[in-house]
Amino acid sequence: MQSERDLANSLRSIDHKGYPQYKSLKGCYQFTGFRLSIDHVQGDPFAAPSCVSIFVEQKDSGFPEFCRKDELTRTALADFLTRRFEEQVNHYTFRAKGSGKSGLISVTHCKQEVLKRTACEVSPKGITVRFAVGFPANGRTINARELEKILFEYLPECVRRSLYYKNLDAEALRLAIELAEDQQAIREALREHGLVAFVADGAILPRESGISSKPMKGSVPFSSPESMRITLKLPHRGEMTGMGIPEGITLIVGGGYHGKSTLLNALELGVYNHIAGDGREYVITDDTALKLRSEDGRFIKDVDISMFINDLPNKKDTHSFSTEDASGSTSQAAGIVEGMEAKSRVFLLDEDTSATNFMVRDAFMQKVVSPDKEPITPFLARAGELYREAGISTILVAGSSGAFFHIADTILQMDSYRPVDITEKAKALCAQFPISDEKPAAFAFPKSCRIMTKDKNGATRRRDYRTGAVRQGEPERLKVKVQGKDGFSIGKQTVDLRYIEQLVDSEQTAALGLLLKYAVEHLVDGKKTLSEIAEYLGKQLEEKGLSFFAEGNYIPGGYAIPRIQEIYSCFNRYRRA
Repeated sequence: MQSERDLANSLRSIDHKGYPQYKSLKGCYQFTGFRLSIDHVQGDPFAAPSCVSIFVEQKDSGFPEFCRKDELTRTALADFLTRRFEEQVNHYTFRAKGSGKSGLISVTHCKQEVLKRTACEVSPKGITVRFAVGFPANGRTINARELEKILFEYLPECVRRSLYYKNLDAEALRLAIELAEDQQAIREALREHGLVAFVADGAILPRESGISSKPMKGSVPFSSPESMRITLKLPHRGEMTGMGIPEGITLIVGGGYHGKSTLLNALELGVYNHIAGDGREYVITDDTALKLRSEDGRFIKDVDISMFINDLPNKKDTHSFSTEDASGSTSQAAGIVEGMEAKSRVFLLDEDTSATNFMVRDAFMQKVVSPDKEPITPFLARAGELYREAGISTILVAGSSGAFFHIADTILQMDSYRPVDITEKAKALCAQFPISDEKPAAFAFPKSCRIMTKDKNGATRRRDYRTGAVRQGEPERLKVKVQGKDGFSIGKQTVDLRYIEQLVDSEQTAALGLLLKYAVEHLVDGKKTLSEIAEYLGKQLEEKGLSFFAEGNYIPGGYAIPRIQEIYSCFNRYRRA
């Protein structure tokens, strides 16, 4: 390993030379108290910034055992350090001058959720922080003096202020770790108490605006109905009261703008831990919960939707249904079956974003259109069986159809953002408004043995950068380009993830692109099923992290590990052959 003096000498030797000379700096350098790695050097000052990482050994960082004892606490610590490192870096970005991206120091910006990211990883050996730096240049000529400021003045100060326990707010760190442990205790208590979700009294559910996930000031604190209030004993917070949503079918109703969708949105994001001050830090949902909606035009491949759709007029087989352009009802039916395959234990639905003809058929419509002329078995008729036969609970927001009252086990009415348990009252009224006794076909678990095939359209082979000749003996590669949180392109096709509503960060989307690229290039062989591939990737993520899927000997910051449910959702939208 080279020293910081070696790096300084190298910088002076390439000053005012052509920009490609920066590549000679690639390597690892020992500084006082930390190790600096220049992992990848950009091609010119206008290209994507260079990838840089810093490693601080545990003996130097000095973090106590309580905040690094297991995966949960290490993830919470990494999130805490990422936020502190970003605060420090923001003081220095673009302070070094030059052309293009010269002087940029870019670090992951964490939102309200606590995610496991490559930007900062805590291991028993120490702390690794990954970020991007725009190496300075004048035109395309190296400006080594400006890079020297970044590497020898700015970064050491950022490291000193944010990656050493003695220089941090020890009380704030302790509270962050204790919050994570309390949140995990609630998750574990859900199954013990037969619950699918918990919403603490005093939680702030409304958000600041449609484009901000920060809590709304002056909003109504959540207060549980007495009939649903439970008390949990947490390891640090002690006794906490709140609303426990039981397993089964829960219906959320109420007038417009009274908070139905706000509650559902908090529940769908309750699969993640949130930072203190978010308002939803004690809103905890079963971590396999899946938000479903209709998606007109989505791709479906070989999905058994026969439990919902059968006997199509065109005689198309719905036991292995495929389409390039799904309707609202077929897309939602496929989403439920795919969610079952992903082992989700809870489905979250909002009537506003669901296909009406998929959700319910009222008595009048059943009289007009006889059952033998209607291929759709509505969700209303299957929800109870999904719970009884498959153990899958449902939380449903409804605002127009009263038919759902008949199948619900628990009914909540939102009144000015306050929930009221109206189960008994609503069930008494059900006798006055009977629904048809039309019986669906017997429940049968969908069969799935979908083989994942690849679309090589857009695949390329690497070329020798000197001669331009195609490298022999190397597999074809697919290029991935992330399009924010909404999706990515792989090869020449786009994977649309706009309706995967539990994706909260573009870094999760980037990770999904990386996983799909790896699967197509290394795992898809025309024999492995989609489930086998997804489960293999999930296992490798759990055991080895995203570094397992990276090309080369490093992985940059800018990735956040998604849930297995989002991996399934992504792969199901990949338009394979």
